[in-house]
Amino acid sequence: METYLYLSMIPEALVVSMLPPEEFGTYLAVGTKKRTQGQAMYFDLKPDFRIDGLDLDSAIKRCVAAPDGQPKHSVYVAVYRMLERIPIEAINSLWIVTRDGRTLQLNPSNELPVTEDKFHLYQELCPVHPLIASTLKPEEFCQFITDPNRPVHVPKICFVEMSLGELANDPENGQTGDLPYPHLRHVRDCLIQLQSTEEKQVKTVDRIQSQECFYRSVRGGFYVGNREKMLFFPMPSQEELDRDHHDWWKSANV
Repeated sequence: METYLYLSMIPEALVVSMLPPEEFGTYLAVGTKKRTQGQAMYFDLKPDFRIDGLDLDSAIKRCVAAPDGQPKHSVYVAVYRMLERIPIEAINSLWIVTRDGRTLQLNPSNELPVTEDKFHLYQELCPVHPLIASTLKPEEFCQFITDPNRPVHVPKICFVEMSLGELANDPENGQTGDLPYPHLRHVRDCLIQLQSTEEKQVKTVDRIQSQECFYRSVRGGFYVGNREKMLFFPMPSQEELDRDHHDWWKSANV
């Protein structure tokens, strides 16, 4: 049986599995007996990538089918600081999974989204996961948060931009519409603080934000990168999701 390499974001881990990406996502989200539920996000990696200090070959040898032929679901290689150690060049696709185990594949794009919004809302996913309001565009935010010259930084970051609706350009008077975030008054206050000064570029909205994501409110897509390189994984439009991935989209909105 073929083996696959996955870099999980929820939680952060490098995993070898015999399950192809769709089945691996279902396994992460609901387990083998469908008694648990929770979102999952992971990258599938190029099968031939290797890095010093990680005994991937040993993990692959241990990833064998059961005597009855059932595929091995997971062999964990490491669970600490994996994102920063995996080369961006080793990443294929991002898979995002609903709480009931439906998977959606997002492929990287060479074109970044064009936006004239004044303000942005970023949910950091790994290795830390606060919710951040910012005046920085996604590529600028990625470089800012991974800048080793800043006293607080991370070597690499995976994050998603979330919709602000009218608040993206008018924090004081913009309508919140159907934005799903708790404590919307606080989100508005953070944006107003950014608007009041040009010196501050980021403002923490929630230090302990859940890693689970409101998929229906993703704006643009998901990002992973450092100071040198960034990958962008565009999210299909709601019309495309309803037309081409109806079951996933319906599950994401439950």
